[in-house]
Amino acid sequence: MAAHFGKRLRKGAATTAVAAAAVAALSASQAPGAAGQDHGRQTTAGASTPVPGTASDGNATGNSPYYTDLPPLNSPNPSPSPSSSPTAGAPAAQGDTEAGIPATVLDAYKKAEAELRSSKPGCNLPWQLLAAIGKVESGQADGGRVTADGTTLTPILGPVLDGNGFALIKDTDHGEYDGSAEYDRAVGPMQFIPSTWAWAGRDGNGDGKKDPNNVYDAALAAGHYLCRNGWDLSHEDDLHSAILSYNNSQDYLNTVLSWMEYYRKGTHSVPDGSGSVPSHRSDDGSKHTQAPTPSDPPKSTPAPKPDPKPGKPGGGSGSPTPTPPKPPAPTPSPTPTDTVDHLQDAGTAQLTTMAGHAFTERISTRAETKAGKSVAKVRIRFMISGDTDATFTGGETVATVVTDARGVALAPALQAGEKTGAFKVTAAVVGRLVKGVDYPATVTARAADTLARTSDTPLTCTPSGEFADQVQVKATYKGAVADKVAATATLIKSDTDATENDKGPYFKDADGKPVRTLTGLTTDDKGLLTPPKLYADDTTGTFLLRITTTGGATLTVELKVAAADTSPSPSPSPSPSS
Repeated sequence: MAAHFGKRLRKGAATTAVAAAAVAALSASQAPGAAGQDHGRQTTAGASTPVPGTASDGNATGNSPYYTDLPPLNSPNPSPSPSSSPTAGAPAAQGDTEAGIPATVLDAYKKAEAELRSSKPGCNLPWQLLAAIGKVESGQADGGRVTADGTTLTPILGPVLDGNGFALIKDTDHGEYDGSAEYDRAVGPMQFIPSTWAWAGRDGNGDGKKDPNNVYDAALAAGHYLCRNGWDLSHEDDLHSAILSYNNSQDYLNTVLSWMEYYRKGTHSVPDGSGSVPSHRSDDGSKHTQAPTPSDPPKSTPAPKPDPKPGKPGGGSGSPTPTPPKPPAPTPSPTPTDTVDHLQDAGTAQLTTMAGHAFTERISTRAETKAGKSVAKVRIRFMISGDTDATFTGGETVATVVTDARGVALAPALQAGEKTGAFKVTAAVVGRLVKGVDYPATVTARAADTLARTSDTPLTCTPSGEFADQVQVKATYKGAVADKVAATATLIKSDTDATENDKGPYFKDADGKPVRTLTGLTTDDKGLLTPPKLYADDTTGTFLLRITTTGGATLTVELKVAAADTSPSPSPSPSPSS
């Protein structure tokens, strides 16, 4: 929730009853329902009721405050057709003011949806969900106050999460994103806390940076965040789990669902900076973290009214009865997470595999107390960083696992991408800053250890002619097909001299000129390699073609160039006369 609330923010939060009534009054065509039971107790002053057991790895916002305003009960009129989405600068369609979304912000949501449709098609993320979250988190980036590249004109910061009326989250980014080196704050249009942005951040506008204050970056990050854990957002249960993982509150869920369905019924683009900003917050009535501005003066405190009743004997002429001191609150028992002092590697072997292959070894981490005792039921976050495109199974670069009875968390299997090089996986305790563990890993180039011809037909040619048959070989690695393996083919001088021959058979380049070394060859998905057709000059004899692959596999193929046999066929013997 923005800390620069501005003069448009007013007191008077919508209550849970109002939210429930408005949700119920929305059209019955709303797809995933918002009905549900409230569970647990309020953990934050002014915050709505949390729902336990819904978030597997904390939440995006640190349960920061959010806008509670609900959409109008009437749908936008008229509803623009999906095929006629307005563009920035185009006249806004007639309709309810609340249905308008600033042009750049709307474009960011739709671009994020398109990217997720390609990278995670099984998630079925609708851009209207991003718009709904953007509405309740920041009022669509404070009404669209963004630059052309999507960066907010001023930072949008939530309150300091110092435990005073809000969650307690000590600094994790040294103030880089939120300006606070003591406690974290939610940042940007989608209100990510820095510790979540560290692993969920994305570059949505292609400028090479991951900036939580940029609506393109933040919208794409929110999309990936909502699409983790294999969730399919076309299923109601998964949709609810994803939203609750963003902010663990039933009221939040109801509010986001209301806006999502409202936007589904029609919306339009409005100029940047002209969007409406909500006016009620989930923490209205609790301690604010920003001093009043001249445009938003504090309300004066009324003078106390005199006691209309006369003082009673022994009561001190209307003197108030002293309030007895409250007993001290009981000290809560430490949670398992509170007892963790450090993380320890639990026997992880060397992490190395070839591009495109799964790692055979899995990362294993143990949570321990200061005395070295294992701690169960602690959430451990594993995060991949580095220049490779390695992921965990399922395509994620972050995974959260709860330690078992032995205090051990076993990370999901690692899957290498096509980029080779080194990367690392960092294991950290969710919700506590303690010493973690870094696991180095390496992705090597695809390799083959064996090459064999697919045919035993002799390869022959006449001088200045072309070989009738092409060379074809199959590459394998430890008996399995070795696909996408780089190879080189060279016409060599002899078995003991692998330098390039300057005579005999040759390939042709794009201009038809003779070449006797080919690089950049690659085996196909069946491990087959078929170099281009071979030709012969006027030199006769036996020649050698050597094929080598990454991984050391080598095969030498014999080629023969000889003049055509022109000797006449022997005449048949005459039959003996009878």
